[in-house]
Amino acid sequence: MGAIPWRWGDPRVRRSLRHHRETPILVGCVLVTLFTVAGAVSRALSGDPNEPLLLLSIPALVYFVRGQLYARQRVNGVRITEEQFPEAYRMVAEAAERFGMRQVPDAYVVLGNGVINAFASGHGFRRYVAVNSDLFEVGARDPDALRFVIGHEVGHIAAGHTSFWRQFAVSVANVIPGVGSTLGRAQEYTADNHAYEYCPEGVQGLRILAAGKYLYRDVDFDDISARAHTDTGFFVMLVNLLSSHPVNTFRFAALADRDRPGRVL
Repeated sequence: MGAIPWRWGDPRVRRSLRHHRETPILVGCVLVTLFTVAGAVSRALSGDPNEPLLLLSIPALVYFVRGQLYARQRVNGVRITEEQFPEAYRMVAEAAERFGMRQVPDAYVVLGNGVINAFASGHGFRRYVAVNSDLFEVGARDPDALRFVIGHEVGHIAAGHTSFWRQFAVSVANVIPGVGSTLGRAQEYTADNHAYEYCPEGVQGLRILAAGKYLYRDVDFDDISARAHTDTGFFVMLVNLLSSHPVNTFRFAALADRDRPGRVL
């Protein structure tokens, strides 16, 4: 994928990085929520007094969970700033600028306790990135790997995945096995496309998802991606279907061959 001149609101740019299945799946998930809410309203109008409470609980629950999660990062995490972890802050700021974002999202290092993970979310008008300490440590030895991770998480924000209204609109679909998770996988491919556009040399850092922070340098990225074509079958499809992220073989294959979009199913 060649360099793209980023401009805020340029639909061509956004389409080029969004997985082609994401929008249709999003529409389906939104319809699931709309039909569920419409059915609840119908029952409420029929005299069931419990349905209005159900309707009010969904946005309230989404709001509460997002607010609690943001508060947890703020009070327990280490803020990434120009003075504290300045190199990581530059990565966040550069990714935000690259993706045409008007505001640099907050960023935190949070205690990982051995878990390799990072995520992006928001609350109100704030958007933020959190990187587990075990993954953040890798950045000291492999800055490109950390840059790719940060590009991925900032990509989620740039693609609108952390919007309250979006998360509310798919909230019902998210509790149905295989429905919300399918949207999640498409969104992960979209975020990977953003990360690859921002730092293609950091893609090898994803090997950490397969072998952890100590062994990942000895992992053959191409061997894992090649197994996307050989390690298949019903149970592989089932594992992928129920996962919020693409299985490693599918995900690595999509990054190894940029002419083919990642497999959602």
